[in-house]
Amino acid sequence: MAGACEQLLNATIQHLEDLKARGVRHVAVSPETLRALAQPSRSIEGRHTRPARPVEAPTPRSDEPAARPRQKTTSAAPPRSPAPAPVAEQATLLALPGETIINQGPPLDPQAKAAAFAALRERALGCVKCAHLASSRKNVVFGIGSIDAQIMFIGEAPGADEDEQGEPFVGKAGQLLTKIIQAMGLRRADVYIGNILKCRPDTSPGQTAGNRKPTTEEMATCLPYLQEQIDLIRPKVIVALGATAVEGLLGKTIGITKLRGTWKTYRGIPLMPTYHPAYLLRNQALSEKRKVWEDILAVMEKLEMPVSEKQRRFFLKA
Repeated sequence: MAGACEQLLNATIQHLEDLKARGVRHVAVSPETLRALAQPSRSIEGRHTRPARPVEAPTPRSDEPAARPRQKTTSAAPPRSPAPAPVAEQATLLALPGETIINQGPPLDPQAKAAAFAALRERALGCVKCAHLASSRKNVVFGIGSIDAQIMFIGEAPGADEDEQGEPFVGKAGQLLTKIIQAMGLRRADVYIGNILKCRPDTSPGQTAGNRKPTTEEMATCLPYLQEQIDLIRPKVIVALGATAVEGLLGKTIGITKLRGTWKTYRGIPLMPTYHPAYLLRNQALSEKRKVWEDILAVMEKLEMPVSEKQRRFFLKA
């Protein structure tokens, strides 16, 4: 019987893998299945042991006096456990490789949320876990925007302008991001903007200017602050800007060129990877701008935001 159970389990796993390969992200689970799963587990032996046969009295011989008939005895049936309360039909979220699913609890009270966010900010501003970054920074770039935002934009790390002003995305790439947000019909104050790293990476040996990519260790050290921000804000969509941001959130991936435009999940929140605005400053091709805008249109549709015909036609050839 164990072999049959193993075959059934393998077939189920293969079916789910096929669904994931086709892009299916949710599987409907009926109330009956949920109730069955909620029952205490029993061993295979217990589930498949045959019930004891009734014990009957032996048939008397013809030369013996008939004995009083004996009643059949059967094993007592186990008491039934009370049925659980009805469970509404739910959907099970399937995490793809590299993705993280977090079961977030009920929303926080607005005052408690603001207090928790302020406390988190104070901890981040005083962080010296990366001593080499703490010694070279001018400001900790915590993040900016609405803590009730539906959209959260996440980049890789502060640059020179951000380090100087203590605010993310204020340089040329940040100005382009602001234009993208405005093209969506929003303001910077309507969204939340942050980075994987909250300190500017110090320059590489021999360099006096320029930015370097954060190391894996630096991102892993700083990521818990961002995770707490996400858990407090609870945006409906995360937009990961650039390959480094995607790597910091999802780990090693197939590359931003192949990954952009495909929905992922981080901490239970839909995540859209797209190019970093700095890439569009280096590559002014209309086709590349259109790719980023198509990703933004997908975000707007996910949030059920109104999209005008003019917005749909941005960066299309006349």
